[in-house]
Amino acid sequence: MNSLSECIEYYYTKENYNCAEAVIRGANDFYGLDIGKEDMKMFGGYGAGIYAGLVCGALIAGAAVLSKMVVVEKAREEQATVRPVINGFVKTFRELLQGTSCAELRPKYYTKETSCLKTVLLASQALEISIGKLKQESM
Repeated sequence: MNSLSECIEYYYTKENYNCAEAVIRGANDFYGLDIGKEDMKMFGGYGAGIYAGLVCGALIAGAAVLSKMVVVEKAREEQATVRPVINGFVKTFRELLQGTSCAELRPKYYTKETSCLKTVLLASQALEISIGKLKQESM
């Protein structure tokens, strides 16, 4: 597949994974993150805002992808590096989607035909923007 969005859309629409699962699986494939299939099961519980309309699972999975890319060993000891990356992603996500919780996002983007596909694709854009900034900073 040619883009992160295509990978994520594939897992969401063709393989029937939830938002968090689709993001982590798509990013794992596209960026070669070396996350095992068993490990990705941990994201199953984040769909539909932790199944309670809370923080969007695509946002949580995106933060996990970025963490995998920037954390060397312990995020708590690397806050000067990790915090701006994650905060930037959350800001971009919020700007693109106008919210961060499923309770806010579902009324705007959910349809019976495509479920939360629009949310997942916008989350993918936010993640791509954040990764692009990360790559520019490392040059």
